[in-house]
Amino acid sequence: MRVPNSVVLPVGTHVDCCQEEEVEEKRHDIMAKITAMLAERKSNLAHFIDNLEGSEEPEFYVDQWERLKEMESCTLTILNLVAVNCTDHRDIKKLEAAILQHVKNEELFPEVVRVLPPVYRQVEAAIVDIAQSEEMADHGMMDLQYLLSKLSQCKHLANLGRELLQDILRYLHRIGLVVWYEEIKHLENTVFLQPTFLITMFKLLVRYHLVQQLENIS
Repeated sequence: MRVPNSVVLPVGTHVDCCQEEEVEEKRHDIMAKITAMLAERKSNLAHFIDNLEGSEEPEFYVDQWERLKEMESCTLTILNLVAVNCTDHRDIKKLEAAILQHVKNEELFPEVVRVLPPVYRQVEAAIVDIAQSEEMADHGMMDLQYLLSKLSQCKHLANLGRELLQDILRYLHRIGLVVWYEEIKHLENTVFLQPTFLITMFKLLVRYHLVQQLENIS
């Protein structure tokens, strides 16, 4: 809600636990709740802005007013919910196709037509090769400087600099090929070439009913 021009695709899982008519019922219910939530947010923002503008000394609240106006201007596009059975590979492919269809929509994503420099694809292909190589550890973690040295060994990437690599990593992080937490000091020099490893780790650490499970341990 705070990101300008956001596009959200709701995904409903565990379809296999529902009857066919229940799926449609839940889909309509979820979309109705999202619509109501957005309407309430818009109303609340307008109310807060009116309060600030009507205060006795509005000049003291300029910063708050500007932040609220900025939030008010953020458009949020909610796409139709996609219901999937995560245990069915066909449903995963269906979700993938839905995402690709939306991403290619220039009205939703005007930058989709932006042409990337060839070096972006070259680095992407080289990173995929490194991630799939036998010498790569299962955790897929690699030091940023070491990654740069490995990429520089490629004939066509010999002149690749750290700054350009960081720009490319930001792009690859956005598309989900790698994970790079450059804003976290302790992780800024670590690149995760296997994002699925992080998912596995998070599943072990962040679990449903974790508190109850821990309390049951004597």
